[in-house]
Amino acid sequence: MGFLTGKTAIITGAGRAVLEDGSCGSIGYGIATAYAKEGANLVITGRNVKKLEAAKEELERLYGIKVLIVQADVNAGADNEAVVGNVVKQAMDTFGRIDVLINNAQASASGVTLADHTTEQFDLAMYSGLYAAFYYMKACYPYLKETKGSVVNFASGAGLFGNYGQCSYAAAKEGIRGLTRVAANEWAKDGINVNVVCPLAWTAQLEQFEKAYPEAFKANVKTPPMGHFGNNELEIGRVCVQLANPDFKYMTGETLTLEGGLGLRP
Repeated sequence: MGFLTGKTAIITGAGRAVLEDGSCGSIGYGIATAYAKEGANLVITGRNVKKLEAAKEELERLYGIKVLIVQADVNAGADNEAVVGNVVKQAMDTFGRIDVLINNAQASASGVTLADHTTEQFDLAMYSGLYAAFYYMKACYPYLKETKGSVVNFASGAGLFGNYGQCSYAAAKEGIRGLTRVAANEWAKDGINVNVVCPLAWTAQLEQFEKAYPEAFKANVKTPPMGHFGNNELEIGRVCVQLANPDFKYMTGETLTLEGGLGLRP
């Protein structure tokens, strides 16, 4: 039994995805797997119900935990407080507690330059990323306060380094970093730690990005000094598990760049 046994984690964007070689191709699912191995019950959200159902079946079968799936899509045309409120209500109705919130979901129009970006493309990134984090953090706060829980938000090197063709994505991710630091400051008194992870992992989305926008991919995506891209579960998910460890509560408001040393290069 792991140290998260009996606890509940909400993970957005956690549908199961695979790479062309059949291995795990989703950061969200890698995180869910790492949490399941520590005994946590999970609430996983996303837009694709089939991917969520596939994740639920595998996680429950392999690790003996309970998984609640809730379809949820934060977007410019939705009643987003109601969308997120439904997720949180179902989590509480099912498990009675929320110990960890992981804001991983994000959509964007990568590869489109700032001058060519449309308002709709900008809204896609802002609502699915920044606004989603905002709504989930607000809705979960009362319950995280009760459990002295943890929040793990996801940002990106795209914002840290100003990647070509990723203006809305970078803007959303840097907004999430600012939101995280404010929450860490305001919620420390409640025993809630709030941190940011900037990962570089080989995902199905990155695989698709390479095919769709080869020039933008070549300009932005470099193999890190460690010689490989991160493993979604072992090198990203396990760090997210540690950020929910009671022994790590003193770490808050931090940005962890899990990029295999890529940021060290000029």
